[in-house]
Amino acid sequence: MATHHEVKPQPGDLIEIFRPGYQHWALYVGDGFVVHLTPPSECAGAGLSSMMSISADRGLVKMEELWTVVGNDRYRVNNILDDKYEPRSVYVILKEARRLVGQIVSYSLFSRNCEHFVTNLRYGKPESRQVRQAAETAVWTGLTFGVVALAAVALFGLTGDKNKNKHKQ
Repeated sequence: MATHHEVKPQPGDLIEIFRPGYQHWALYVGDGFVVHLTPPSECAGAGLSSMMSISADRGLVKMEELWTVVGNDRYRVNNILDDKYEPRSVYVILKEARRLVGQIVSYSLFSRNCEHFVTNLRYGKPESRQVRQAAETAVWTGLTFGVVALAAVALFGLTGDKNKNKHKQ
């Protein structure tokens, strides 16, 4: 069941929708409607099938009722980059969002996803903290794996040298 957030969305607000395993983003345009970028597999409650969006290269800009997009998922108002950028005027945000409705645009999970789309509308800057965090996690995991692998090689090397010396005696 969708939960209400204590902050009522205002036109120009970013809406973060918590899907299983990731967040979908939309822009609130007023009167209960949002504009959002959808890859072919994105729909409320799509779950892991939405992960197929990794292979999509086109997306559709839709205007739909907030509750249709949220479905049974949790959501919140999250103007994620207000601490970093000055939001554009609500008039400009809404004019641009409405102009794009119905258009098929380039889509990339890593550089042109739904979060990039809405942050570009609100701030004029296409950013995705979700992608950045995933990249940082991948780098950290890779570094951790690399350090563990090097430690194992070093340990094996030291252990291997001791075993060689035992056989020589």
